[in-house]
Amino acid sequence: MHKSRKPRRARSKLSDVAQRAGVSAVTVSRALRRPEMVSPLLRERIESAIKDLSYIPNRAASILASSRSNVIGVVVSSLTNGVFADYLRVLHDMFQPAGFQVMVLNSGYSPIEEEKAIVTLLGQHPEALILTDVDQTPYARELLEHAGIPIIQTMGLTDTPIDINIGISQHDAGALATRHLIELGHRRIGILAAWFDSRTRNRVAGYVDAMKEAGLFSEALMEWSPLPSTVGQGGERLAALLERCDDLEALFCTNDDLALGVLFECARRGIDIPDALSVVGFNDLEFAASAYPALTTIAVPRREMARMSAEIVLEIIRGSGARPKTARIDLGFKLSLRDSTRSSAAEPLARKRPARSLKATH
Repeated sequence: MHKSRKPRRARSKLSDVAQRAGVSAVTVSRALRRPEMVSPLLRERIESAIKDLSYIPNRAASILASSRSNVIGVVVSSLTNGVFADYLRVLHDMFQPAGFQVMVLNSGYSPIEEEKAIVTLLGQHPEALILTDVDQTPYARELLEHAGIPIIQTMGLTDTPIDINIGISQHDAGALATRHLIELGHRRIGILAAWFDSRTRNRVAGYVDAMKEAGLFSEALMEWSPLPSTVGQGGERLAALLERCDDLEALFCTNDDLALGVLFECARRGIDIPDALSVVGFNDLEFAASAYPALTTIAVPRREMARMSAEIVLEIIRGSGARPKTARIDLGFKLSLRDSTRSSAAEPLARKRPARSLKATH
């Protein structure tokens, strides 16, 4: 015997919420679009009525009525990389209390996919767009230049910002990581890189310049993968590099997840870090300090980038409307010194005659 279905309740309307909360429809609309203009007590009553009635705001109608969407569009390079998880968390925590919805699309490190994401987001009439790259396609750049909304390019720096650029010099950060290893006395310094997006390209360029300045550059020391950066790629790329460079003394990894893969692979092979191999990562992700050994890495102020991006957008939209005095804001970076790097003279016997060869034994 089949049970009869309960009749479906008609979709609640704005007027229903207003009646339940004991206010006008205009007040409900204002609470949804500009919550800061409604008292906390009244806002709580309206939110309670919305929940009771399972009311879903008609965003399209709201946009037509007010020409405001309360949407902040964000394009990130990856939804799995911890760098962007931290970044998005800050944006969400900044925008949600102000009544904005953060709409996130993933470019997968592809300029073409980023272009598609930008087209999609602009079709939603966002209040602003925040991007995690500075190297857009010509068509995407043209769209953004004529969008008429705040455009924030972050993570890297560019000499030609579309609107506002907040980031760090990826080139200089890569050079700093490399010079740290050179200053420790290392000469055979390799690099592991994955997925040559603009940030990685600039980090690698910093490595190359620092190595050439020191007279140490060799293409044989460079190993990269066309795949996205992962822990597994770190171990695999290290194995490939050691096949041709078993005299490797130090290694710069262009991402912390690659560096973590190196730590795992070295543990598997019995390679002592830092006595037999010094390792530097990039980004200072949460696990870097608790890895074994704790990872020396470039600390990138990604949370500060997100916080400043949100503050600037909110000031333009809700505040004075004025943009920062400078279109290009360099937040800088630092080297977080931990236990994965050591002077080449610290343990000379361990370095010259390690207990096990850097090459895997079979």
